[in-house]
Amino acid sequence: MTQRPVLLAAARLAAARLATVLAAVAGASAAQAQPAPAGPVVVELFTSQGCSSCPPADIAVGKVADRPDVIALSFNVTYWDHLGWKDTFARPEFTDRQIAYARALGDGNPYTPEVVAGGRAAGVGNSPAAVDRLIGQARTQALTRVTADGAHITVAAGVAPRRGADVWLVRYDPRELQVPVKAGENGGKTLPQRNVVRSLKRLGDWSGQAASFAAPATEPGLKAVVLVQSKNGGPILAAARL
Repeated sequence: MTQRPVLLAAARLAAARLATVLAAVAGASAAQAQPAPAGPVVVELFTSQGCSSCPPADIAVGKVADRPDVIALSFNVTYWDHLGWKDTFARPEFTDRQIAYARALGDGNPYTPEVVAGGRAAGVGNSPAAVDRLIGQARTQALTRVTADGAHITVAAGVAPRRGADVWLVRYDPRELQVPVKAGENGGKTLPQRNVVRSLKRLGDWSGQAASFAAPATEPGLKAVVLVQSKNGGPILAAARL
């Protein structure tokens, strides 16, 4: 006569425990399903002091340089140096970077001014509206996380492309520089340039496992960012200011 209430109580206890377990599992799944926060969009301007079409893009990219959700970088390229003025900030490796983007994005030959956002979207970028549109097209979730403790740069475990990714260190001048141009298409003008890149260094590979890299010594007056990027001009997977 007493077995039935006992069995009923045991069944209720088991059901309660099961409900608690299922709720915990559901909560954990929901937490895992939460998307990672979107990282800053890297906005790269490929420009030249010898290009008469570039000053509006220099100004447009300069306007987003202080936004916390954007990392703005100005790469001066070399292929207009024959037009009468040798760009004072241009380097061959910056031109090579743009050529890699042209191949990856199917843009044909490189051109100036060109804005590449997140390694995903590209366009002329010669107005604030055009730059904002590219930023919107490139915004996405970061696939890993970059941190630095002074001596080391760490890329956390995450989702890597099948061929892995490159880890880049970019040093740039955060000031707005007033650049006098004495010849060529912009001869006689003084051009404002912001976040001018002064060096581009590949630190190594990232394959999805946590990785650490020695942080190069700081350079006076320059700031630095780290980019984790799919190889050969592919999408930028994560970026961080140091």
